[in-house]
Amino acid sequence: MEADLLGLEISKGEIRRLTGFDADEVFRPSIIRDKQKRVQFFLNEILIAIALTPIVVGFIYAFLILPTIGSSIPLGITLLIFVPIFVIIGRWLWRKFTCPQALTILLDEVDRYHDIIKAIDINDQLNTSGNPQSSINDRIKVISALQLIREDLVRALKTERILRDNKQLLANHQELLSNNLANLQALQVSQDASEYAQILNQSLQIAIDVQTEIRKLT
Repeated sequence: MEADLLGLEISKGEIRRLTGFDADEVFRPSIIRDKQKRVQFFLNEILIAIALTPIVVGFIYAFLILPTIGSSIPLGITLLIFVPIFVIIGRWLWRKFTCPQALTILLDEVDRYHDIIKAIDINDQLNTSGNPQSSINDRIKVISALQLIREDLVRALKTERILRDNKQLLANHQELLSNNLANLQALQVSQDASEYAQILNQSLQIAIDVQTEIRKLT
């Protein structure tokens, strides 16, 4: 991946710092719609449940079962079967009630943004292999658009956390609503550059969606 694209990515560590949440720990409907993400998410949940099961079962058996009814192998086996299920259900309920819907939407926008970066990376690889798709000038304009999108996404994630942590602190913070939509609309690519024109249109849609979501927050 080219250096300018690497600089555009919003890392998981940065998302955690901006939002206070681990992006991988936030359950989103978009994960269910993506087969690869869905499998990875549920596999991760199963592994966590398996890892937590001995701790939970050991605690219940040592402090609840043994002092009350004594040793019971059938009951221990029953716990080993049902505790992982309860762990998965409990984690799902915890996410549902602790993670704001606005944050899930913004994280989906971040995913869309990263998909665009991947599309440009693929286009770069095609150009390098001798299959030029569009002009360097058009690529520069799209990179400029993505830089503006990145600023808006970071601003939106900051805004969501500020409003989440300070629910009474809204009136005099209109600067948080500022965005780069006008600057994005001013960027144009040549009509024959269909690949980059499509990418720019996708970027504009992300900017519009992010702006709409921030206004919903206030």
